[in-house]
Amino acid sequence: MSNVVFTISMSLDGFMTASTQTSEEPLGEGGQRLHEWAFDDADHRSREILTRALSSEGAVIAGRRTYDHSVPWWGADGPNPDRAPLFVVSHDVPEDTPEGGVYTFVDGIEAALALAKEAAGDKDVSVMGGADIGRQYIRAGLVDEIWIHLVPVLFGSGTQMFENMGSEHVPLETVEVVEGTLATHLHFRVVDRPS
Repeated sequence: MSNVVFTISMSLDGFMTASTQTSEEPLGEGGQRLHEWAFDDADHRSREILTRALSSEGAVIAGRRTYDHSVPWWGADGPNPDRAPLFVVSHDVPEDTPEGGVYTFVDGIEAALALAKEAAGDKDVSVMGGADIGRQYIRAGLVDEIWIHLVPVLFGSGTQMFENMGSEHVPLETVEVVEGTLATHLHFRVVDRPS
């Protein structure tokens, strides 16, 4: 049975983008620092975390903003080198999508999850990218695990990850903590899902 895993890179002060976002810099000014750990071949611990996550990923879910900002870099193959199907939660389909792409546009988080679970089989479904889509899945009680790639930087402003989560507590159990050179990787299991 597949797990639903929310994964995000985040600054120490809780931002998943820096301020001053533009189409050229969708993570904000200096925000790319949040993903440097994933491209550092010298950081063997972080590389192992990334390799393990990608190999266990059977399908991906992202929000429309993440798709719009990322597709120029992802191209038709999406973020997973094995071309895992990517379900984009969106009210409409963009006019220009990559030919032969892995993308399916779905209206609603539950419909996207149902399709992603079917496509993933026994592998995990990864909810990635934006704060809004992550908050929606967590608030709806649809997430089994959370990976936070905590980067040692203070942004001071930008897009906060866990802002406006509601008043209900979401108890977590620590599964694993791995210290890399550019990020500390925190793996949690959701103990009790919000109702």
